[in-house]
Amino acid sequence: MQSGKLTRRGFVIGGAGAAAAVLTGCSATTAETTQSEIVPISHPVLEATYGPILNEQFPLPAIPYQKIAKRYYRQMVSDPTGERPGTLVVDTANYFLYLTYEGGQAMRYGVGLGRQGFEWSGKGVIQYKRQWPRWTPPDEMVVRQPELAPYSIANGGMPPGLKNPLGARALYIFQNGEDTLYRIHGSPEWWTIGKSVSSGCVRMINQDVVDLYGRVPGKTPIVVTSLPRFSEA
Repeated sequence: MQSGKLTRRGFVIGGAGAAAAVLTGCSATTAETTQSEIVPISHPVLEATYGPILNEQFPLPAIPYQKIAKRYYRQMVSDPTGERPGTLVVDTANYFLYLTYEGGQAMRYGVGLGRQGFEWSGKGVIQYKRQWPRWTPPDEMVVRQPELAPYSIANGGMPPGLKNPLGARALYIFQNGEDTLYRIHGSPEWWTIGKSVSSGCVRMINQDVVDLYGRVPGKTPIVVTSLPRFSEA
């Protein structure tokens, strides 16, 4: 288990890069998926888990979960992290996020992560969280990408909505009282789960980040590490 500070390289790129990936696109690296992991037919539990959520500020459409590998479905599993209950653990090797519980259990979610060269590791805390957040790219990013000027800090950022890069919820990661610029956030791009497509942030299916948001209080500790290679039982 790695520990210590989140890497500075990740801090510099951070949350802004994830949003940029949504708006401008980037190459992707995909975790290996076998045909046996694809669910070809409807499943009542998964229909409920990834169906539409209508009682939202912006109603969320259903997710075609049949096109996502089974390993990335939200599920309670045996905790492989060794962290104390109530800890978030991002496993960058396997594209998982765990929320640890008592009794050696953890809720596991599939996530999308940063491109090669922007991986990050270390410890932090969820300083605060927001429902349907605004996205505001930093000024240096707008300089590099002038097309983002309408969403600059001066212009108030991008309003919340289904196309906002931060999705339905965002959890803001701090370290030593400072914003790391990393976020755990929702994304409408469900097909990026299990892939490296952004520049650092942890992206989730919107239905999953809504679920996580309800489970995680402020000041929750978070560990970002690389666990052993995952294999189906």
